[in-house]
Amino acid sequence: MFVDIAKIHLKAGKGGDGAVSFHREKYVAAGGPDGGDGGRGGNIVFRADSNLSTLADFRYKRKYSAEAGQNGGASRCTGKSAQDLVISVPVGTLVKDAETGRIIADISDDEPVVIAKGGNGGWGNQHFATATRQVPRFAKSGNPGEEIDVTLELKLLADVGLIGFPNVGKSTLVSVVSEAKPKIANYHFTTLTPVLGVVRMGEGSSFVMADIPGLIEGAGEGVGLGHEFLRHVERCRMLVHVIDISGSEGRDPIDDFDKINHELKVFSPELSERPQIVVGNKCDLTDEEEVARISEYFESKGYKFFPVMAAIAEGTDELINYVAAELQKLPPIKIYEAEPKPLEDFTAPKKRDFTIRVCDGIYFVENCEWILDIMNRVDPDDYESLQYFERVLRQSGIIDALEDKGIAAGDTVSVYDIEFEFVP
Repeated sequence: MFVDIAKIHLKAGKGGDGAVSFHREKYVAAGGPDGGDGGRGGNIVFRADSNLSTLADFRYKRKYSAEAGQNGGASRCTGKSAQDLVISVPVGTLVKDAETGRIIADISDDEPVVIAKGGNGGWGNQHFATATRQVPRFAKSGNPGEEIDVTLELKLLADVGLIGFPNVGKSTLVSVVSEAKPKIANYHFTTLTPVLGVVRMGEGSSFVMADIPGLIEGAGEGVGLGHEFLRHVERCRMLVHVIDISGSEGRDPIDDFDKINHELKVFSPELSERPQIVVGNKCDLTDEEEVARISEYFESKGYKFFPVMAAIAEGTDELINYVAAELQKLPPIKIYEAEPKPLEDFTAPKKRDFTIRVCDGIYFVENCEWILDIMNRVDPDDYESLQYFERVLRQSGIIDALEDKGIAAGDTVSVYDIEFEFVP
């Protein structure tokens, strides 16, 4: 099954927690804190794989999580950083933010791209020692890794796109000029997936041709299969428009040409401006006068016209030589630039959710799972450790929220399993 769009969830690895440890050694008095830092969490990296042609694997697995970094240890030992999670995708895959549509990366070359960064490791208590705080009994937790929903969209990398109505001979043409072997039969929608073929022009010279299936009237608005595959034409440097010059399907080839170009314009005005040549196929099924009439019409419109009989490769050499020469004059295949994050993503403070509930004079701080890691690192019997915990409560806005609820000195605050008296 050809799958060219998928939505997945990515979660990079959490950084390891810093350690709370003190140096203990015979004949060494007051060894001091020596808790090591946590290791970095694993990144999620995307890499192009030329052996893949669809996004079918992402239909069955939609959640990807990297490993967490190792916690710090005693003797200033830093925890081991986690390995990156590498995800292979077909060449030409766009990675977009599922919420905003922002392009994060275009996976079109061999360079791996980090899509979600792992969290940094937390500091061990060795960093919190000062002249007045010589026995810090707390450390920082590791930062969470980035978490994001992304949409994967495959846009084939092809120099030339074959377009036209079903059964005009696109598959036959690509099969005789390249090494591709698509299924060919005399009925509509024989080709259900885009077919790529490499056209070799000699040593060190070649280009890629794509047979784009399913284009019919209304494709630009979602009718038929064409809407699903129009995205694969967007990267093509040149379009080869194949028409059935014999009208064997009971259609007018000129009318077919106009209808397909209308669909291209509806889908993307930029795409409709792409360089285009016209190939009149099935010349053996009509007379020379009709071929001359069709040829004269397109030449008068400024299109280069090639009459061919694709089934026996008649006229295809002249066509391919012309295409190869024109490609030398055109810019390279379009690569989409990554779009930067909006400025507010960098300047806005990280939101830490919580709720305050008052019951029987006790102020309960709830729905703030993020604080659990901090509480696990705090020693409630250590004054300096509690001071650190108080700073976290104030910086996160919890103290302000308690005061807005009317808390007074001496009232009880409950944060999960820790209760303490409020001191303004």
